[in-house]
Order: sequence, then C-alpha cells, then structure tokens
Amino acid sequence: MANKNQKWPTWLRDDKSVVSCTEKVKVMNENFDELKQIAQDAFDDGVLMEVSEEQMKKILFALIESLESPVKKK
Repeated sequence: MANKNQKWPTWLRDDKSVVSCTEKVKVMNENFDELKQIAQDAFDDGVLMEVSEEQMKKILFALIESLESPVKKK
C-alpha cells in the first residue's frame, strides 16, 4: 500500500510558476505515491531473488532517465 504520508514537492511549471490547481496537485501526488510503491515492490522482489541492490537502483534510475514526454512543447 502506498505511503499517504509522503511529502511530495511543490509542483512547478517550466516557467517555475506553481501548479496550484488542487485537483492537478492531488493527481500528481497520487501518481507519485503509486509510482513509489511500484518501484519499491520491484526493488524488493529483485533483492529477494538475489539481484544486487546496486544493479536494481541503476536499472530504476536508467528507466526514469529514459522517459520522454509524448506532449509537444509550444
């Protein structure tokens, strides 16, 4: 279960202005709660299957670094 006590950052736009819409902030926080739990579960499974913690972290970092936005910037 996701940790609902996680304090996520203030969400910012590219121009550094704050995303203040309550619903948008709620969705972002919920998404990151879920993402954290999924990553933790995958990490725990890997360690239980005797995969190196260091390798697991490297793969998770690489996964994040490979993300690309499908949304075109103006």
